[in-house]
Amino acid sequence: MSEVLKPGHQYQAEPGDAATAYGKVKGEGVDTSHGAILYLEDITVSFDGFRALNKLNLDISVGELRCIIGPNGAGKTTMMDVITGKTRPTSGSAWFGQTIDLTRMTEYDIAHAGIGRKFQRPTVFEQHSVFENLELAMKMNKRVRQTLFSRLSSEQKGKIDEILKLIRLSGQEHRPAGLLSHGQKQWLEIGMLLMQEPQLLLLDEPVAGMSDAETERTAELLNELRGKHSIMVVEHDMAFVTEIAQQGRVTVLHEGSVLAQGTMQQVQSDERVIEVYLGR
Repeated sequence: MSEVLKPGHQYQAEPGDAATAYGKVKGEGVDTSHGAILYLEDITVSFDGFRALNKLNLDISVGELRCIIGPNGAGKTTMMDVITGKTRPTSGSAWFGQTIDLTRMTEYDIAHAGIGRKFQRPTVFEQHSVFENLELAMKMNKRVRQTLFSRLSSEQKGKIDEILKLIRLSGQEHRPAGLLSHGQKQWLEIGMLLMQEPQLLLLDEPVAGMSDAETERTAELLNELRGKHSIMVVEHDMAFVTEIAQQGRVTVLHEGSVLAQGTMQQVQSDERVIEVYLGR
C-alpha cells in the first residue's frame, strides 16, 4: 500500500473529539475517500503456535464483490473472525475505511459501524413471520420499549417491501420463517442484514445446501447487490463463484496468506492454485 492510501493516518483527533484511533467514527458513515472500504495488513493469528493467518494482506474496494476461495484450513473463517472482532489478531492491522481500527472494537461496535456477517447456517426467528424477521432486524439497535410499542412508518414499510422483492420473498411475508425452504431462509437472513444498511457484507458459503435453482437465484441476488454494497463471499461452489465473479476479482487463500489473486480465469489457470486446491 502507498503512504497515501494507508489508513489510520489521515485523521488526527482533537481533544474531546469523539473520533479517535480506537475505532470511533467521525460523524456519520465510513471514510472511503480513497476508494477502499477494508484493509488488512500483515494480519497474523496464532493459536498455540499454529498460524491460522500468516501476514495476510487484503483490501476490498467500495462496491466490490470479492470471492474468497481456498482449501479447508486456509484461514478463510479466521479472516472473517478478525474483521468482525470475534478474534483478535496476534499482529497486523485491520481498517474499515480510513479511520476505523477494527482491532480495537467489540463485535457489537463493528456491526453497528456497518459490517454485517452471515454465517453458513441460516439463523432466523422461525416462529415469526418473514415480515416480522425483517422488522426485528431493522429495529435491532433501538431500545427495547421502542421496539415493542412503536409502529412502522410508511417509509419503513416501504423499505421492508423493497427488501422482500429483492430477496425473492414477495408474497411470503406472512409465512412463518420456519416453513421456508433452506434457500429461502438464506435469502431472508441476507435480507435481515440488508435492513441494517451495512456498507460491507461478509457471506460464508451462502449457497451451501441449496438446490440448483436456488443457487442460480442467489447468484442473481448478489449480482444485483454489487455496487450498492461491498461484499465478501467465501464459497467452495466453483460454478457459483464463476457466476458471480465475472466482473470482479477472486482471492485464493492457502496456509493463512494470499496464494493468488485475479480474475476467475487467471486463478483457475494458476499452477499453484491447481496444485493446492482445484486439482487437475
